[in-house]
Amino acid sequence: MTPKRISVLIGTAIAVAGLGAGAAITACGTSAPPASKTAATSPGTSAYSWYQQMMSRHDGSSTMMGGNYGWMMRGSGYQWMTGGLTAPAWMRGAHLPTTMMGTTGDMGQIMGRLWATAPGPRVTPQQAARFGSQAPVGATIDRIANTITFTSNTVGFTAEASPVGGPDETFRIAGLVNPKIVVHAGARVSIRVINADSDTAHGLVITTNHEGSWMPMMTSRPAFASSALWFLGNPTTMGMHTGALTFIATPPGTYQYLCPVPGHAQKGMSGSFTVIGGV
Repeated sequence: MTPKRISVLIGTAIAVAGLGAGAAITACGTSAPPASKTAATSPGTSAYSWYQQMMSRHDGSSTMMGGNYGWMMRGSGYQWMTGGLTAPAWMRGAHLPTTMMGTTGDMGQIMGRLWATAPGPRVTPQQAARFGSQAPVGATIDRIANTITFTSNTVGFTAEASPVGGPDETFRIAGLVNPKIVVHAGARVSIRVINADSDTAHGLVITTNHEGSWMPMMTSRPAFASSALWFLGNPTTMGMHTGALTFIATPPGTYQYLCPVPGHAQKGMSGSFTVIGGV
């Protein structure tokens, strides 16, 4: 991995499953967004319980958990961090409290560290390399045109984020770098996402054109229902985080797949996703 540029400017499948809309907040919060009662933020839920334990390590008078930030320990804070039907608040221009994270920081590096030990499925580096280079079933691959075309109504492939030995801040799919993906309208698409980056969170969302936006989630929403996996934390000795998103690709049109973490799509983590007439 090449060094990441520090700039002022989400993870496992648990971060996108079963959540309600994330609370909107546009500045370093001084008050809690309204709590949202969903299954993911209910007591006893493993993802939420892990979140509370992780955040409790920052508790104390000298951190964000003192003062006005106690809401970050509650369900409202979990929603703020992980999103759900909408993008997490920090992807839409909000800042984490500087008392917790310092005055500046790459949001991908911050979230990658926080979510490194999150529960959820993992793969070994060897598996990640194999899946990222594997030709999808039922696909035609044009390596010269950097295009993968599916003709069936069932589509499945792996997107490896910042692959080891490959270009940083890119996706590897079937051994290609940010290839154009072509599917037929009505196809059921399943994408396995693996974060192979050693020190930065990454995710994958299908959107309309982000037009080079630093924060694409401020201008574009997921193009299809359930076409967002907000972010995956850093790998650990237990393996690389992996998650999945499944959606129906309709209507026809030209879309993009991208990493929604601020700055990553602008640096190159995006590719074309085209839906053509039905099978």
